[in-house]
Amino acid sequence: MDPLERLLAERACERLVIDFVRRLDLGEPSSVAELFTADGWWEWPPPGDGRRAEGRAALAAYFGSRPPGRLSRRVMSNILVTVTGPETATATSYFQTYRVDGHDGGRDGGMVPAGPPVQVGHYEDRFRCLDGGWLLASRTLVLPFGGPTPTAGG
Repeated sequence: MDPLERLLAERACERLVIDFVRRLDLGEPSSVAELFTADGWWEWPPPGDGRRAEGRAALAAYFGSRPPGRLSRRVMSNILVTVTGPETATATSYFQTYRVDGHDGGRDGGMVPAGPPVQVGHYEDRFRCLDGGWLLASRTLVLPFGGPTPTAGG
């Protein structure tokens, strides 16, 4: 790949990483399935709880099952994309999740007192370029720091 093609591939993959969390926090969570290949998957392997969703329908159902009243914001950083070929890439990215359940104000509702993040970890991603567009082929969650989701007002 020439340097410009590599740069464009890296940027497209970085955008997927950021779009994923934007859709979870500010969009329609089930729509993250559109960012994956048809056979793509997301998992939280052991020592996590072993959850895995494979294929767009399963991904849409899993991410669409977000509890009502959940307010969240994820902060992504340290996004390192490595282009491994003309149609493949990998990435590692760090995240922090701030979240509360029982928020009745909706997206534009009242402010919630700030607390520490309930999760700090990283994702290990694989990407594929199909028909000129980059998609997630797999996303693995690594979560070394985590705790319970607090409830609004308590």
